[in-house]
Amino acid sequence: MEGGSTPLTDDEERRMRAMLFGELGNEIADRGWVRFPAYSPEDRRRLIDVAHRLSSHWGQQVFVEAEDQCRLKLYLAGYGTQSEDPTSRQPRTRSAGSTA
Repeated sequence: MEGGSTPLTDDEERRMRAMLFGELGNEIADRGWVRFPAYSPEDRRRLIDVAHRLSSHWGQQVFVEAEDQCRLKLYLAGYGTQSEDPTSRQPRTRSAGSTA
């Protein structure tokens, strides 16, 4: 086990995604966004999948933004980077009727 992580079994992966769905979903529901570490490509894929599942579950899009190499932000519309700091990079989204 030196030098890296071992892949999760199918059952461990299912339980991890279910836990993230509940925990991150509750945090997003409470405040509109959540940050979570994503150290590996597997972590990033897992969080993106959870965001897609939450979007389907709630009927509104959960956006995903890489804040740096090791952290992703999952958020609802209106809680992205642009609402915190207008000079920072905006997420790549399209909205109907946008005049900006």
